[in-house]
Amino acid sequence: MGETYEADWLHLADGEAVVWESRPHPIDMGWKLPMGLGLMLFGIIVLGLAAGTEYGLARAIGLAVGAVGLVVVTATYLRWTSTRYVLTTSQLYRKRGILSRDVTQFRLERVQNTTLEQGVLERVLGYGQLTVYTAGSADPELTFTHVPNPERAAGRLSAELEGDSGIQPT
Repeated sequence: MGETYEADWLHLADGEAVVWESRPHPIDMGWKLPMGLGLMLFGIIVLGLAAGTEYGLARAIGLAVGAVGLVVVTATYLRWTSTRYVLTTSQLYRKRGILSRDVTQFRLERVQNTTLEQGVLERVLGYGQLTVYTAGSADPELTFTHVPNPERAAGRLSAELEGDSGIQPT
């Protein structure tokens, strides 16, 4: 059965249904998240140590470092949450962007080949890369990076390509 998914950037045609939707695995936030959290913690510690003292410069440095950490964490999280992968009964979509928006979409009938890549660490952590190639192009048309449960995503895509999703158009 199709999943309910509402988004202002996704315009489904009559009879089209969402069959899979995801955002990248949290690992996609990479080193920026722990770095930002570390800066925030360092800023808080400096502020705590400088509290009630005459060290105004130390408080200013603690506040500035903590604020930079907060900005890094917020921007990293917003970038992660604003990336979406969607498979419908007739199209594939990848949406990215916080202030500006980049939506890549193409019809499933154009898909010629797909690949799923997972290294050892990726298998252990449960994410991978799903690449889609279309007819008439040797280069990848669309790559979903850091896909959580990539076997499930690849299976849903294969089912749609074979016309065997079990989704009944409404």
